[in-house]
Amino acid sequence: MNRQTKRMMQRQGQMDPDGSGAPARPQVSTRARPAPRSTPRTTPAEFLREVRSELHKVAWPTRSEVANYSSVVLVTLVLLISFIFVLNYGFQKAVMTLLGT
Repeated sequence: MNRQTKRMMQRQGQMDPDGSGAPARPQVSTRARPAPRSTPRTTPAEFLREVRSELHKVAWPTRSEVANYSSVVLVTLVLLISFIFVLNYGFQKAVMTLLGT
């Protein structure tokens, strides 16, 4: 540690003039806490009007798009369930063969 660093630490109160560490002092905040903001609450009727206006902005899918997406999900589920069933059955047979039962 050079002289400049020691002087800086002494000015900040981190080191005594003799070079030993200064006792720790509790940190005191000089900032005052900001007052909590008081925003006006919305009424339930106003909330429902805002929800309705936001729902008008949503891009809703058409009936054919919903049917298409649902069929894709169902086909994917059937394929994954079948794959997991085949793996489970294969591992079961392999373990039973290894154990000789």
